[in-house]
Amino acid sequence: MLLSLKGTFPSAILALADGTVFIGNSIGATGTTVGEVVFNTSLTGYQEILTDPSYCQQIVTLTYPHIGNYGVNSEDVEADKIHAAGLIIKNLPLLASNFRSESTLSDYLIRENTVAIANVDTRKLTRLLRDKGAQNGAIVGLAVGEAVTDARIAEAVAAAKAAPSMKGLDLAKVVSTTKNYTWDESEWVLGEGYGKQTAPRFKVVAYDFGVKKNILRMLAERGCALTVVPAETPAKDVLAMNPDGVFLSNGPGDPAPCEYAIAAVKEIVESGKPTFGICLGHQIMALAAGAKTFKMDNSHHGANHPVKDLDNGRVSITSQNHGFAVELDTLPANLRATHISLFDGTLQGLEHKDKPAFCFQGHPEASPGPHDIGYLFDRFTALMAKAKENK
Repeated sequence: MLLSLKGTFPSAILALADGTVFIGNSIGATGTTVGEVVFNTSLTGYQEILTDPSYCQQIVTLTYPHIGNYGVNSEDVEADKIHAAGLIIKNLPLLASNFRSESTLSDYLIRENTVAIANVDTRKLTRLLRDKGAQNGAIVGLAVGEAVTDARIAEAVAAAKAAPSMKGLDLAKVVSTTKNYTWDESEWVLGEGYGKQTAPRFKVVAYDFGVKKNILRMLAERGCALTVVPAETPAKDVLAMNPDGVFLSNGPGDPAPCEYAIAAVKEIVESGKPTFGICLGHQIMALAAGAKTFKMDNSHHGANHPVKDLDNGRVSITSQNHGFAVELDTLPANLRATHISLFDGTLQGLEHKDKPAFCFQGHPEASPGPHDIGYLFDRFTALMAKAKENK
C-alpha cells in the first residue's frame, strides 16, 4: 500500500453483489459505477484495456500490483473513449515516467469521468472471482472530505445487487458506430507513429460490434481498404458493396441476443465471401451456423493464455477478453474446431468446411500483448487473394 496515496486521494468503496466490501482510495471520478467485476492478468496495457469496447459494463480488476507507472498518451487507445465501467487496482505509483507519457492515469480517469479505486487487496479479490466466478459490483468514489459510513457501504452493496446480469445483454449495438466510415490508418512504428495504407489490394467491409482500432490497423497494414459499418447493417447492404472479404469484430455482452448480426452473418457466409471473425464475431459466426454459446464461470482476460492450433500442434501465447464461449460439442457437421485453450479446453477457433470462413476467440491484434497469433490476419488476406484469382 502506498501510504502517501491515502492522504492525497479521497476514500472509495468497492462492493460485490455477494456483500463483500473493500475500502480503498478514489483515483478517478467522483460518483458510483456498476458492472460485472472481472480480473485481467496483463502486466501492461491498462490504457488499451480501459478503451476496449469489449469491456462495456464491466469493472476491470488488474492483477499486476503497480498500475499507472508509464502514464497515458493519446496514441495508445483502442476507441475514442474509455468503455470499461470502472477500474480496480492495488498500487498507483506516484511517479509516471515514459518518453511518450502525456498525463497520469488518475488525471486521465478523471478527465474521462471514470470511477476507479486503488489500495484494494487485488490478490484477495482475484481469488474470490476465480473461485466464485465473475459477479456484479459497484465502486463508489467519494468526494474530498467525505467519510466512509455504514450508509454509503449499504448503498454500494445495493447498487451491486441491482446491476443487470451480463447474460442476455445485447451491447454490440450500444457501442457500435451509428454510420459507415472508411479506415486507412496502419500500424504504429517507433519514431514515425501510425502509417497510412495508400495502395490497398483488398476491399473489406468490417462489422463494428465494438471494434478495436488496432484490428483495423492490422487489416490496413495487410493491404485492406476498410469500410466499417454499424452492427445492425443488413447483409444485403454489405454484399451490395461487393467486398473482397467481410470482417466480424470483437465486442461486449452476450452474443445470443444479437439476432440481427447472426442473421446477417449467416447470409454473408452462405454467399461465399471470405469471412473472418474475432471474439464476439467468432461467437456470432458459430451461432449463425447453428452452434450454441454459454456464459463462462471463469472468463478469460489477460495476455498470457496458451492456445493450441489443432492443425499443426503449434502453441501460441495469446491475449484474451471474453466471458462467453462457443460450446464445442454443439458444432454442426459443416464446422470444425481449429484452436483450443490449454487453460480450460474451451473452443478458441473454428472454420467452415465448405465456405471460406473462419474465426478466433482471442485477440490476434493485441497491443501491447503477444503477437503469436497474428498469422490469422494473413490467412484472411490469403483467402481473399485466392477468391480474386478464381473470379
